[in-house]
Amino acid sequence: MSRCGAAVTNAGGMGIFGAAMMSPEELEEELAWIDAHVHGRPYGVDPIVPNKFEAKGEGIADAQILAMVPEGHKSFANEVMQAHGVEPGDLEPQRADRLVFRENISAEGARRALDVAFSHPIALIANALGLPPQDMLERGKAQGVAVAGLVGTAEHARAQVAAGVGVIVAAGGEAGGHTGEISTMVLVPEVVQAIAGSQVRCWPRAALPPAHRWRPPWRWGRRVPGVARSG
Repeated sequence: MSRCGAAVTNAGGMGIFGAAMMSPEELEEELAWIDAHVHGRPYGVDPIVPNKFEAKGEGIADAQILAMVPEGHKSFANEVMQAHGVEPGDLEPQRADRLVFRENISAEGARRALDVAFSHPIALIANALGLPPQDMLERGKAQGVAVAGLVGTAEHARAQVAAGVGVIVAAGGEAGGHTGEISTMVLVPEVVQAIAGSQVRCWPRAALPPAHRWRPPWRWGRRVPGVARSG
């Protein structure tokens, strides 16, 4: 993933590195690799720090979480792989490895991820599920790093602008379905209308401006750049 992000940046875009499934140590290693290969060009990081989720703050044991996966789901996953010539083997160790996501979306896990991200020369940090936490917004402002929020509805867009994000990413349902079921073609004009009057700009279907046109957030003045993308 780090190589993909670096390639996008080096091609003149803005590579965004997805960090949701990485431990702080892994994230540090990947971002160090990006730093060494983008030659000072801008790139971003996308951890996932949801505002709320089921059992947030509850001390549920890992074994209990793994036991919640229905046997029917496990059987279905095995059947899909076997139907395509893939021997599933024992998937329990891999399921246990995925629990790093659970740690990353906790308050302490998110803080550690942000510590790593903000220790690197990132130009943007994104949050894909709900409003970015206040700590992310404050650190972004203090360090001149744009904070982006993904939206799937006009209501999301208004909430993100009110929260103080620097970039809005209008992600249609076909872009992974992260933020809703509204397609990009319908979503973009709805977002544009929702943020009209707030001096928020929208760059349809472009993840970010080309690197040579990128301006650090402290040069945006009162205008909050928006961005629309389909994937």
